[in-house]
This record gives sequence, structure tokens and C-alpha cells, in this order.
Amino acid sequence: MLKKFFNYVFELIKVVVISLAIIIPVRYYLIQPFYVKGASMEPNFYDGEYILTDKVSYRFREPARGDVVIFKAPKNPELDYIKRIIALPGESIKIQNGDFFINNQKLNEVYLPNKTAFSGGLFLPQEKEIKIPQNSYFVFGDNRSHSSDSREWGPIQKSDIVGRAFLRYWPPQRIGVISSTSCKYFLSP
Repeated sequence: MLKKFFNYVFELIKVVVISLAIIIPVRYYLIQPFYVKGASMEPNFYDGEYILTDKVSYRFREPARGDVVIFKAPKNPELDYIKRIIALPGESIKIQNGDFFINNQKLNEVYLPNKTAFSGGLFLPQEKEIKIPQNSYFVFGDNRSHSSDSREWGPIQKSDIVGRAFLRYWPPQRIGVISSTSCKYFLSP
């Protein structure tokens, strides 16, 4: 009887150790769950949604305009934020008459409602042109009137990016892949 009990405990320990040996590296190096908190990404991401973050792809390619990324909050690295990459390293940007311009071309964001309210912030006020430094990205929340983003605190460093949002897994009615193709942008003269 005692032998059966020890065999059971030993088997249980083996299962736990093997599971942890698989789960821990996946969680820390490949995929990380993320909980959306707040309204800054509405209407594309809502408070309480769960997404998975791909932590690998940016080791093989650069972040792209339209990617939804998770990154360390500039003013509190203990927190993670979710925003969309709007401008890339080396680009010149400005906000003029409620529109966003990259290298003097207007950015038309098809993933946002028509003529979304838009204003500048402390870092990027209306009419001021700024060049994005190397290894830095300008990020906005999709809910432009209710988002603390690069307009307030400037570009984020590539090293602060945790990963790219790639799958929404909760709530069930909104399960799906988050692809850059559904977040296309168009620059017009």
C-alpha cells in the first residue's frame, strides 16, 4: 500500500516537473498572455479581453506600422501597455488639423471609424514636426480621444517591446487572429 502511494506521488511529481519544463520556457520566451485593461484601444480591443503575445517574431523582423504591440509603460516599467505602431524609426511626423502625417503624407487608418477625433499632446502638439529616433516607434491607442500614448510621452524603444499581439482568445465571440493585414494603413499625398 505504501509502495503504491509513493509510486503515485512520484508519477505526480514527474508530471508537474515535465509540465513546468514545457510551460515556463514557452511563457517567458515564446508566447505570453495579456489582459486588455481600459478603453484606449476601442473599438478594436475592449476592456477585459485576453490576447496572446508573440515574443519571437521581432527577433527575425522589425516591427511594422499597424502592428498591435505590448510594451513596458514609459513612466512605469512594471506595467505593460497595448498600443498600435503608427510611425517607424527615421520618419518625420506631425499632427495638423486633426490628421496625422508621416513624411508629409496623410495617414488613413482603415481600422478606425471615419474621421476619428484627433489632437496632439505634450510631446507632439498640433503643427509640431518630429523625427522618430533610430530603434524607436511612435504608438497610438485606437481610441484617440481616450488614450495616453506617444503624443504624451514620446516614442518607445524597441527594447521595451514585449511582443506583438497575435491572437484574441477571450471573449469566445471575438476569438480570432490579430493580423497586420487587418490593420492596413494607407499613406496619401
